[in-house]
Amino acid sequence: MYQWRKFEFFEEKLGGGKCKIPEEISGKIECASSGRGKLVIGCDDGTVSLLDRGLNFNFGFQAHSSSALFLQMLKQRNFLVSIGEDEQISPQQSGMCLKVFDLDKMQPEGSSTTSPDCIGILRIFTNQFPQAKITSFLVLEEAPPILLIAIGLDNGCIYCIKGDIARERITRFKLQVDSSSGEGNSSVTGLGFRLDGQALLLFAVTPNSVSLFSMQNQPPRRQLLDQIGCNVNSVAMSDRSELIIGRPEAVYFYEVDGRGPCWAFEGEKKFLGWYRGYLLCVIADQRNGKNTFNIYDLKNRLIAHSLVVKEVSHMLCEWGNIILIMTDKSALCIGEKDMESKLDMLFKKNLYTVAINLVQTQQADASATAEVLRKYGDHLYSKQDYDEAMAQYIHTIGHLEPSYVIQKFLDAQRIYNLTNYLENLHEKGLASKDHTTLLLNCYTKLKDVEKLNVFIKSEDGVGEHKFDVETAIRVCRAANYHEHAMYVAKKAGRHEWYLKILLEDLGRYDEALQYISSLEPSQAGVTVKEYGKILIEHKPAETINILMRLCTEDIELAKRVTSNGGYLSMLPSPVDFLNIFIHHPQSLMDFLEKYTDKVKDSPAQVEIHNTLLELYLSIDLNFPSISQVNNGTDFNIKARTASNGKLAVDGKNSSIEKDALERREKGLRLLKSAWPADLEHPLYDVDLAIILCEMNSFKEGLLYLYEKMKLFKEVIACYMQVHDHEGLIACCKRLGDSGKGGDPTLWADLLKYFGELGEDCSKEVKEVLTYIERDDILPPIIVLQTLSRNPCLTLSVIKDYIARKLEQESKLIEEDRRAIEKYQEDTMAMRKEIQDLRTNARIFQLSKCTACTFTLDLPAVHFMCMHSFHQRCLGDNEKECPECAPEYRSVMEMKRSLEQNSKDQDQFFQQVKSSKDGFSVIAEYFGKGVISKTSNGSTATARSDSISSSSGF
Repeated sequence: MYQWRKFEFFEEKLGGGKCKIPEEISGKIECASSGRGKLVIGCDDGTVSLLDRGLNFNFGFQAHSSSALFLQMLKQRNFLVSIGEDEQISPQQSGMCLKVFDLDKMQPEGSSTTSPDCIGILRIFTNQFPQAKITSFLVLEEAPPILLIAIGLDNGCIYCIKGDIARERITRFKLQVDSSSGEGNSSVTGLGFRLDGQALLLFAVTPNSVSLFSMQNQPPRRQLLDQIGCNVNSVAMSDRSELIIGRPEAVYFYEVDGRGPCWAFEGEKKFLGWYRGYLLCVIADQRNGKNTFNIYDLKNRLIAHSLVVKEVSHMLCEWGNIILIMTDKSALCIGEKDMESKLDMLFKKNLYTVAINLVQTQQADASATAEVLRKYGDHLYSKQDYDEAMAQYIHTIGHLEPSYVIQKFLDAQRIYNLTNYLENLHEKGLASKDHTTLLLNCYTKLKDVEKLNVFIKSEDGVGEHKFDVETAIRVCRAANYHEHAMYVAKKAGRHEWYLKILLEDLGRYDEALQYISSLEPSQAGVTVKEYGKILIEHKPAETINILMRLCTEDIELAKRVTSNGGYLSMLPSPVDFLNIFIHHPQSLMDFLEKYTDKVKDSPAQVEIHNTLLELYLSIDLNFPSISQVNNGTDFNIKARTASNGKLAVDGKNSSIEKDALERREKGLRLLKSAWPADLEHPLYDVDLAIILCEMNSFKEGLLYLYEKMKLFKEVIACYMQVHDHEGLIACCKRLGDSGKGGDPTLWADLLKYFGELGEDCSKEVKEVLTYIERDDILPPIIVLQTLSRNPCLTLSVIKDYIARKLEQESKLIEEDRRAIEKYQEDTMAMRKEIQDLRTNARIFQLSKCTACTFTLDLPAVHFMCMHSFHQRCLGDNEKECPECAPEYRSVMEMKRSLEQNSKDQDQFFQQVKSSKDGFSVIAEYFGKGVISKTSNGSTATARSDSISSSSGF
């Protein structure tokens, strides 16, 4: 133990050895205690004095009449508990009393002395508890105001008092420690309470034994821990509630299960104490008779402070200081230096290991510990002990900036140490991208493949979290460690990097395709979009197969699960991959054809059909496969459209011409199949299809689209452009039949075309006139005017047509003349009847009622229509004939309807436009009097007749 290093981690306070107990304390100091920022001293004259932090006298009071023997300041309440001698009430009763003072309550100002309230007085010795010398004293605050007081006696007994002393609600019991009769050997020299969970334990020490009482048992159970003890003032409790006793040969520690460690500090232990993890000992040296005060740091095995002192009477701890009171009333106040001062002292002596242990045992913060380790590492580095220096720097990871260490070890000769540091940096997950780059460069420079494998291919499953994945891939790839880069990329799920290395660095296209096939569909789709151009260039067929699987996966299942195409919308669309075929249209056409063959109701079918049409109708489609087979030979292919609209190709390779014709056939089939009869709009963009057909001179497609869109005039315009008279007439026969939804006006356009042709087309004109005459499309005058513009046509062409039309018109004129005569006769008869009604009387000769057919009697009603009725048969309606009224009302309703229709101008003009003879529609409106101005006077007059309204008929 004498080899323990001595340090001056403590220093004297309050002027060192010149500090004195105030003169106001005149008696001999018998006891002392500290707590709640006060120092309390009791003397043999019964006075108790309180001192402040500077050991200045605060106030004193007479606690006991004779002497104060024991004091203890409580921690939870500002109470002082004292034991002392007072006046005896009777010779049989001892004057030894226990008092409790409330230091927060002082005597009234009018009193002669300044003293606190004594809230409780208790006689210690009674008949049941006989008198003995008190050797030790201890108070435990269980739950205020409950106190547990243990009083050790020289006869081996402990008197215990528990309860509220102020209210005198207490219980007493006695504990027997040692029953030996040897004088002085059974005195209770020390006491110590320990709370072990809910259990309360009491240590009791005598010169010959160490005992433990379990206070929760009734009566308390005693357990003998050891058969050695100690004298008074050599007992203390550590901050871990361990009992400490001091004997001449050593200092012993005790737990609840017996003796623990012991420390062989030789010499008589006059005083023993515990302060913030330090063991305090006042040791008497028998050789020179001097007393030495030592402060031991047991964890670090060093003496934190040592000095020779006078005879010590009391040792206390308060205000973070250690206070020693000497027998000559001098005092010594010792305080611990701050951590920085202690470390500076150790650094000056290069005692870095001691400094490290010190900061660790005193639970300093991690940054302070790291700073000590850094200084130790710098010290070792300066001594060129690089391995040990690096060991210290590794402990600073997380607190010391890594660049500080890395800069010191960048020399190539110390690359092994740098590698070790960087490995630990990654192990703790504190490495940045630059650190990962540097570590991998170290491995590659050392060509240490084994360590690289351990770092990259860690089997703990968390290797991907120890470094920046992208940086590791980039560095390994740059150093040509492609396999390692691929391993990291695959393990981290960086599929884009894995494929980049396979395709761009290694050219392993089959392996790349196989890897893509193993991915999830969503991930595979992303990778194909990024690297599909390379794959299509080198492996077109295999790439198309992968795309088919991506776009049509579980298509049959989807059809069974849902019928509305909802599942299909979740699959990738072929349109998403069009960009990868930018230089390979042939492969794109193959892919889209396969897709459309398998999927009939794709959500993107319009876009797909548009793309296919563009490929099918394109004249200058590239053929990479042919150019590769023929070593890139240029065939100088030039496409043109002949007068008949067919494709002609100038080139040496007939297979290209054949393929172009096949594509056009596919395009026409697509135009037709993608526009079913039950759909109003096709499954492609019509405007785009028309533009493509126009651009590529695809006549068949153009005619089909115009016909489907009912643009019949554009259809015949196509035939007119190429002067295909036979096809033109055939087209009009098919499209000009109004009975089949055609447009008869096409014949008028055709006649106009022949009239302006400027060449002999008599045969065609005669055929056209046949259909114009059959459907009565044009008046003869218009026909004559149209054909008169063609100087090559003679009158013989239309002679028969004109003769037939004149004969037909003559027949119509004759029919109209006869109808006019008939209408004139009817009109004259009606006017005569009206005149007769106005001028001549009517004789009613009916003898029966028209309604009931009984004999007519008065009162009777006769109408001008020659119907007669009983008045009772008519009821309330006597103004109109029940027999003729319905017919009259229907006529009037028809007239009102015609008058309303005359106001609907849109309907009138629509009928004029849609009729073959517009003039007949106008004449009909005039004939019905709809658009003529008629007077309502005659109608009103006729309806005002006295008895009947039959004049309206």
